[in-house]
Amino acid sequence: MRAWRQFGIGMAGVLLLASCGLGSEPEVVAPSRPAPLESSPAATTPPASGASSSASPAPSPASAAELSAFYDQKVTWTNCGNADCAVIKVPLDYSDPTGRTIDLAISRVKATGDAVGSLFVDPGGPGGSAVDYAKAADRIVSSQVRQHYDVVGLDPRGVGQSEPVKCLTDAQLDALLAADGTPDSAAEEQQTIEDSALPGMGCEELASPVYEHMGTVDAARDLDIARAVVKDETFNYLGKSYGTMLGATYAELFPDRVGRMVLDGVLPASLDLVEVTKGQADAFEVAVADFAEDCLSHSDCPLSGSVEGAVEQLRQWFLKLDGRPLDALGDERDLTEPLAAYAVLSYLYFPSNDYPQLRSALKAAMTDDDPRPLLALLDSRTDRAPDGRFTSNSTDAFYGVTCLDRPFTGSVDDVKRYAKEWAVSAPTFGPALAWGLLPCKDWPASADGIATTTAEGSNPILVVSTTNDPATPYQWGVQVAEELQNGHLITWDSHSHTAYMRGSECIASAVDAYLLKGTLPEEGTVCS
Repeated sequence: MRAWRQFGIGMAGVLLLASCGLGSEPEVVAPSRPAPLESSPAATTPPASGASSSASPAPSPASAAELSAFYDQKVTWTNCGNADCAVIKVPLDYSDPTGRTIDLAISRVKATGDAVGSLFVDPGGPGGSAVDYAKAADRIVSSQVRQHYDVVGLDPRGVGQSEPVKCLTDAQLDALLAADGTPDSAAEEQQTIEDSALPGMGCEELASPVYEHMGTVDAARDLDIARAVVKDETFNYLGKSYGTMLGATYAELFPDRVGRMVLDGVLPASLDLVEVTKGQADAFEVAVADFAEDCLSHSDCPLSGSVEGAVEQLRQWFLKLDGRPLDALGDERDLTEPLAAYAVLSYLYFPSNDYPQLRSALKAAMTDDDPRPLLALLDSRTDRAPDGRFTSNSTDAFYGVTCLDRPFTGSVDDVKRYAKEWAVSAPTFGPALAWGLLPCKDWPASADGIATTTAEGSNPILVVSTTNDPATPYQWGVQVAEELQNGHLITWDSHSHTAYMRGSECIASAVDAYLLKGTLPEEGTVCS
């Protein structure tokens, strides 16, 4: 299953699944509904306000009466492999609930024992399919959680099987992925600017009106309708990466509906696109050094010398490709500087799985002048088939959501300044990530947003953050745990994007204890 997040122009990566050892089975305590807030609505009807009482809620979209038909709808579940699947209807525009509706795909993997409720899951992105993620229930949650929860995934609007947007042709996606993130001439700059405009132009032309309503606030409202459809009084949730922002937004809108919520690898709603991208640039600089250190400990590493020297060798190799790409030996694409840099960056997420594959592919490219393994790694992370087709709409959806939630309000001159500044603190990927801001400039639509997530009056929310997470830096988790009125942080001291089911028995035990018994880890807990 995949989770996508921003890396640069057209860059999108994959959240792989992994299983880990599990401890003894704890006693299970069913999630309880929190004490009702004043005028708390019934479980199968929407809240009258549509938002919490926090300082910065999104505007109320509609009244309870106008939305009741969506909350009361009956759906038909059919077998779809190892899960049951259905389609639910939601308003395209929550400010006009009697207008056009859209169909959202939902999957459910029934508990292996007596279910205490549903656990909604989302892999992140934006652009990842929660329907597919839930179908991998055996790998994304422990066997104990599987025993006591139905695992449910709702593809967010515009994503996967939920009215998927398609803004770019396969050829345009190839152009976007290959766009020069470090232009060093006026002509290259102009080409990068033109390539960066493709997502917005394509969405406006090909994906209207759905792309105009793909923001996280609307996706969170959809989740509350899905909660009612599966007949849960409270919303239990495991969100990873961008899925944490989706979950926290739900908690902000519907704090009295929160049951047990885990936010793992946190993306704060309060950061703008520049802040998010700069944070990632710095975090990936730490990650590439960690990869280099690991690589140098193996005999097949194509790098040599000190860690700092090895990273510099990698940068110099990227620069060499800028002037002389590697022939892919029959593939119509050559390995260029942006494709090589993106391939390396996208395999810095999960060291135990990513580093050996990246080390081998780099050896083939750097030592044997064979770029095919590195291109194959990149293709696996972007859903590009061998014949050049892109088999999902993850990149289209990524821009559709990101540019609504975090439009870039700067100029090309600002981007040039960021690229120069970020080259100091994050020389490997900083400049390319700075140029990656441009696709969200002058986005042709806008959406409701939330400035912060406090979720006043909610049940406890467990925030999980990894000290050297390359995509969602540790401090972001600290920030959101502090913002939430009832947030509780647990730390994993490791190099990895997200923590639960990533190999830490300490994290797995803590998350399971919370999901199954409502037990929170001690304040300040650090797993190593």
